[in-house]
Amino acid sequence: MPFVSCTRRARFTLAINSAITREDHIPQERTPIRRVAPTLVPAFQQQDQQFSAAFSLLREAIAQRAFPAASIAVTQAGKLVALKSFGKFVFEEQLEDVSPFSRSCRQAEDDCDLQLLPSILFDLASLTKVVATTTIAMILCERGLLELESPISGVLPEFRTGDRRRLGVTFRMLLAHSSGLPAYEKLFLRAQNGQELLQMAFTMPLSADPATRAEYSDIGFIILGVALERLANEPLGVFCQREIFGTLPLANTTFNPAAEIRPRIPPTADERQGQGLHKGRSTFRNRIIQGEVQDENAFVLGGVAGHAGLFSSAEDVAHFAHVMLWGGSGMLRPETIELFTRREISPAGTSRALGWDTPSPPSQSGKHFGPHSYGHLGYTGTSLWIDPEQQLSVTLLTNRTWPDCSNHSIKQVRPRVHDAVVDALDCQVKRKHR
Repeated sequence: MPFVSCTRRARFTLAINSAITREDHIPQERTPIRRVAPTLVPAFQQQDQQFSAAFSLLREAIAQRAFPAASIAVTQAGKLVALKSFGKFVFEEQLEDVSPFSRSCRQAEDDCDLQLLPSILFDLASLTKVVATTTIAMILCERGLLELESPISGVLPEFRTGDRRRLGVTFRMLLAHSSGLPAYEKLFLRAQNGQELLQMAFTMPLSADPATRAEYSDIGFIILGVALERLANEPLGVFCQREIFGTLPLANTTFNPAAEIRPRIPPTADERQGQGLHKGRSTFRNRIIQGEVQDENAFVLGGVAGHAGLFSSAEDVAHFAHVMLWGGSGMLRPETIELFTRREISPAGTSRALGWDTPSPPSQSGKHFGPHSYGHLGYTGTSLWIDPEQQLSVTLLTNRTWPDCSNHSIKQVRPRVHDAVVDALDCQVKRKHR
């Protein structure tokens, strides 16, 4: 199949205030070479000694109730140099209070000791945006089905609702969080079903002129997910399973985990009424949220959405990062990865790439990830950061939203863990530029 630029001039007529057409397209004068990633080699036999400082930080964070559970995976130069899990499903004193977990622990005590379960699944939350949605966009770009400068209304006529500024919102803007759409809305409180929620998202008023400011937007990625489904002529989850999870392969990555494995997934929220209405606690479903998406909007959408819904293990996410570092491994071309992970030049001051984020001080990636690094965070306490120059990736998965969303201390823990990891590796191109 001939390689098609993702940034060809849009075939639709753009509004006057639409984004300026970019010239940073992927070259077409030659056939790009696909780099096949070598097998990610397990090399974590000495991890307890090498990463003792980083592991101690995670144990200390659990003791201080930043989160009950954590899994970390580190890849460097094609090797999986760390893969370890810490903590328990819930905090120690809650095991007897929360009947599903106390029952499972009595039946198999090891199930509550995550140190023995490095392949355990976590709710990735907004890592869905990069592992699934952005990767779909990259694949469709390569197949000539998606042009970044095309207006979203050309695929979603439902998005044309009175305000002419909406005609200028492009795929690039949605990916770069510069569409003018608001960050977040509790649509689940008003929508009776997924279709109603989508209609609310499609007609959400803009909070800024398109391309004038960067504002991280779940609403934008909900809309983007639907648009990509229409371009692919296939449901998002089906496309992901065949083209991404099945291709790499990522055996422990899925939307809507099967009922039989949900008891072995750390819970993300206690929504039972009468459990204490702390700030940030939702009672929307009135039950413990375990093995189903924590994000309520994604839940109403059936657990599969462009902004959230994906579950995976630290090992699977590390394998995905390894493939990104090695140029796509047959799934993507290096040129496409470079285009999507490069920081955008507008709006002014943005840290966003296409789908991905880049380090900006103070960064959750810590002090040592270089200027060409890229990554993303997830609301449940998940993160992935990748540094191509150091051939390094760090995956950290937690359930920091248990039992509610009020604890944000992971913001202090995460960069310290990243710094400790890089210090332990002593990478030759480590930069202390911040």
